[in-house]
Amino acid sequence: MSESSGDPIEPLIERLLGELDEDPSRDGLLRTPARVAKAMRFFCRGYSQNPDQILNNALFDVSYDEMVIVKDVDFYSLCEHHMLPFFGRAHIAYLPNGKVVGLSKIPRLVEMFSRRLQVQERLTTEIAETLEKVLEPKGVAVVVEAIHLCMMMRGVAQQNAFAITSSMRGAFERDPKTRSEFMGLIRHERKSFA
Repeated sequence: MSESSGDPIEPLIERLLGELDEDPSRDGLLRTPARVAKAMRFFCRGYSQNPDQILNNALFDVSYDEMVIVKDVDFYSLCEHHMLPFFGRAHIAYLPNGKVVGLSKIPRLVEMFSRRLQVQERLTTEIAETLEKVLEPKGVAVVVEAIHLCMMMRGVAQQNAFAITSSMRGAFERDPKTRSEFMGLIRHERKSFA
């Protein structure tokens, strides 16, 4: 019998181990159900967070109307189809329309949506939709690049393939010049600031 912390996920993991012809009571697996339960709660903690609360406390009225970009936002998520990790980077831009959001809130938004069972396409649009709704900017652009362990470890077993998704709203959708400027800036390699 495993050492339990009382999380209802634990007996499910113990049963899964048994279904895989493992002995959940052997020494190496004794605390695995508790560790997996704790990890799954961490990986999926985005369900208990609210995007409006993340962003609304950090909105500022400004006259700045040039592009704001936060790029190379690392994220980790779980694919909802196989519950295997996918991870990568998000690049987010918006054109302010009288208000901006604190820069640290954008990575927090990415983190919140990525800490749910996800597909990359929905992750991309959820980030864009939320910023569009809260900021009411002239435009929003989100590009997400990720590798998927479900594609690397099983099925087609492609070790070097990665996926890119985008969501362009407002000026980024309508104006090729604005979109091109954004795409050029996210391709720019950052030199070390140290």
